[in-house]
Amino acid sequence: MRSIVYSQPGDSSVLSLVDRDVQEPGHGEVRVRVVVSGVNPTDWKARAGGTYGDGLPFPEITPNQDGAGVVDAIGPGVDDLGVGDRVWLYMAAASRPTGTAQESTVVPASRAVRLPDGVSFDVGASLGVPAMTAHRALTTHEQGPARLTPGALAGKTVLVAGGAGAVGHAAIQLARWAGATVISTISSDEKAALASAAGAHHTVNYRSDDAAEQIRAIASDGVDIVVEVSIPQNAALVADVLANHGVVSIYANNGGDEAPLPIRPNMSINARYQFLLLYTIGDEALSAAAEDITEALRDGVLPVGDDAGLPLTRFALEDTAAAHDAVEQDTVGKVLIDVQAE
Repeated sequence: MRSIVYSQPGDSSVLSLVDRDVQEPGHGEVRVRVVVSGVNPTDWKARAGGTYGDGLPFPEITPNQDGAGVVDAIGPGVDDLGVGDRVWLYMAAASRPTGTAQESTVVPASRAVRLPDGVSFDVGASLGVPAMTAHRALTTHEQGPARLTPGALAGKTVLVAGGAGAVGHAAIQLARWAGATVISTISSDEKAALASAAGAHHTVNYRSDDAAEQIRAIASDGVDIVVEVSIPQNAALVADVLANHGVVSIYANNGGDEAPLPIRPNMSINARYQFLLLYTIGDEALSAAAEDITEALRDGVLPVGDDAGLPLTRFALEDTAAAHDAVEQDTVGKVLIDVQAE
């Protein structure tokens, strides 16, 4: 099989296309013929050394956590998937050398989730990190639901920072599916159009001097949940618009590693700041996210493409380095790699 690998951290030039033997799945594992691989910031950051530092945990690593394809082999102890099942993959390369930037990958069966009929591999490869992160961000309110279903967030107002990004897109879609009123902060008319296409009821340019007033005009009691990509940049705005007992779910460090928080405004409303990282949230939260996202897919939620507010940029497998560079350069929408034909 063709596989993209790297054996030392560095820029995208460390990636190379090689031929490798197809591996057999072990106990509790499945092998998936990968059709589409999804690229996320976590993939290039891990490759660059942000996860592993100067040394790698394996002699050779194939990057990319997310993907979609068809199960073509089952290991012992697996009874809920079968050969021929179409699946979406998450955390394929988490503590493992077998990411999705290759024609065949072996993963624990729990990280391969059956795709509902009619859901494309493009959608499947766009889930994983973005959708599961969004699910966690929407289920951390102390008075809110731990699971997402239609109506679970009825009566709640959700503010999604950066609604034109992959996590923002998923958060808008899932929050609206769960019944919330959704506001998204954006930086341009073009990104406002993408957030609206994803399903945001309202968009507000966070660069506006009266951004807080605009949000308060929509949610007079404040917003209940903030899905936050850049707390260093948005801390003051968030404190101005958060509702009593509101939660700020922080899933990225865009804008820096430190953020000054206004103490008194947050104290007065019993604010909660919830940091989250997909790789350490635990199996229970991961399983809940996978199940709820799959239910949302059955309801037609989480489409991708221009009309859905998540433009797709595609690369061939041999151009994986360029795909990583595109994500690092903040290409709007979702970057996908066409690994092989369906």
